[in-house]
Amino acid sequence: MKPKSLIILFALSTLFYNCKEDSKLEGADIGPVVSTFYFIRHAEKDRNDPENKDPELNQKGLGRAMHWAEILSDASINAIYTTDYARTTMTAAPTEVKNDLIRQYYDPSMIDIAAFKAENLGKNVLVVGHSNTTPDFVNKMIGKEKYSPMDDTDNGSLFIVQQIGDMTTDIRLTFNCNCPD
Repeated sequence: MKPKSLIILFALSTLFYNCKEDSKLEGADIGPVVSTFYFIRHAEKDRNDPENKDPELNQKGLGRAMHWAEILSDASINAIYTTDYARTTMTAAPTEVKNDLIRQYYDPSMIDIAAFKAENLGKNVLVVGHSNTTPDFVNKMIGKEKYSPMDDTDNGSLFIVQQIGDMTTDIRLTFNCNCPD
């Protein structure tokens, strides 16, 4: 049985997808290309060693990573980007395996938004980042300063940015996880 959150995500994706113009003639232009970007922060990390700059996920984080893969299962993800840290790659891993994809790495300080959008035209993309880089990346994608850095305890926000031709839409959802500690 799928949780309500999956139904909501599917409904939103369908709503956004159906915004494109219908074709009246066979072979005619079917409207603008739709690209959908799903942005999440890495799942809960192991905080046992404060000196460790690249910790892995803790048990709850591993559960949340599996939860994200389930939530995104109907999104038909066909590209995954993460920063080059254990916690982001581990968060993306279940979705990566489920969709038989190979993650690509990105550097948040070096991202060229126009090139990123062009490279992912017509795709459904998962981007896994950090509490400061995820909202910043979303802001760059939508072209305005709408989202502030996430609280350090926020591992459940999902930002969905959809590019439909020249129009950009965005929404922020929150998913709680009853993942074991």
